[in-house]
Amino acid sequence: MHERVVAAAAELTCEVGWAGVTMGKLADRVGVSRQTVYNEVGSKPQLAEEMVLAELAKFLDGVNAAFDDHPTDLVDAIRAAARNVLELAQTNALLHAVVHATYGAETELLPLLTTRNDALLETAKLLVEQRLGPYAVDIDRAHLLPAIDMVVRLVLSHVVHPTATPAATADDIAWIASRTLRP
Repeated sequence: MHERVVAAAAELTCEVGWAGVTMGKLADRVGVSRQTVYNEVGSKPQLAEEMVLAELAKFLDGVNAAFDDHPTDLVDAIRAAARNVLELAQTNALLHAVVHATYGAETELLPLLTTRNDALLETAKLLVEQRLGPYAVDIDRAHLLPAIDMVVRLVLSHVVHPTATPAATADDIAWIASRTLRP
């Protein structure tokens, strides 16, 4: 039920904008009572965070696939992961609804990608850190964690405000990662 409510909220956000999403409309969409919606997701701000984290899972699937496809070259894995994420960002309807705020001056969702993105950042950084195990990384943990943070934040920055093609941006991010993560 929880996943259905979050997915319906994402659909509604793409259709009518976040300001148009109400717990009543969401309940009607899912076919349950408003109380059931509140019981599943709590408040609307909690729903917003759940929605962003559910969408993040799709992006992290692309990161996992890149590491699986490049098990021996960390820089190639980072390049592919960045490209996968940036390509998905180009076509992700919910991301576009949030970033472009085409439905008026909605500010509640965008901070979850930019200024209040702790859960998103921590989830992405933890995944990258976990995937580094098989690679030769010749830097101590005190420097590894900031390097991971830098790569994740750089990719996220280009998700929110792309400045080049996904391939070109991924190449640039890989070049930066090669300078910090290769032994």
